[in-house]
Amino acid sequence: MSTVADRRAAFRKLHESGCFIIPNPWDAGSARYLESLGFKALATTSSGFAFTQALPDHPKALQLDAMLANFKQIVDATSLPVNADFQAGYSESLDGLQANVKRCIDTGVAGLSIEDSTGDPAKPLYERAEAVERMKAARAAIDASGQDVMLVGRAECFLVGHENALKESIARLQAYAEAGADVLFTPGTRTLEEVREVVRSLAPKPVNVIVSGKVDFHFQDLADAGVRRISVGSALARAAWAGFMQAAKKLHEGSFDGFAWNASFAELNGLFGQ
Repeated sequence: MSTVADRRAAFRKLHESGCFIIPNPWDAGSARYLESLGFKALATTSSGFAFTQALPDHPKALQLDAMLANFKQIVDATSLPVNADFQAGYSESLDGLQANVKRCIDTGVAGLSIEDSTGDPAKPLYERAEAVERMKAARAAIDASGQDVMLVGRAECFLVGHENALKESIARLQAYAEAGADVLFTPGTRTLEEVREVVRSLAPKPVNVIVSGKVDFHFQDLADAGVRRISVGSALARAAWAGFMQAAKKLHEGSFDGFAWNASFAELNGLFGQ
């Protein structure tokens, strides 16, 4: 897949049937390694990138230009389709949202997600009607670009602690589908029954499920539930941080035991020298 158009076409085809894992690199090196393992697509992670900048995962901390540069870096590092974690579009206005979506498309991504979280603890979600208008604006910007970029609609109800998260998520995602979202996603589902209910309620639209920690089910369980794609958010970035933090703590104690599980210099140098 040598061209952006090829990657975008391949990305759309991945969503037509079956189930695939779309892991989340945070920089060019992690993206290149994931491609070497044989994954078919990648997705960025706002939190994974934020942590590399010593920032929290919050739209007011992450600057748009820096996020776009991260998307471009990951797109350029591999030949795989890349989905952008674009948070809420980095603008409260519809005009600003559309302009930002256009800039995101220009990085070469094959898909981008728009969530309905405001970043304001006092009012954590956009009202449903406003969130739908924002999804329509993102859809219009993609259509106006003439590019085959997939739009992912995200309902953040579980993550903000909505009192009826499952019901509200489904209602919002159904509205986002009508507004033009190609893929639907409500991070925070905890059980297979919740996942099945989301998939049933949104069929035939493809559903993304995130697995960012140890769970009691496996890939095939989600595939059997009708999930189309599985992302991992910041899980891989946090796994990398866990290894670094453990080794650094041991080093501070005067021990070199934290290096026992290091990847070899030759393996990494060989990977990036190809």
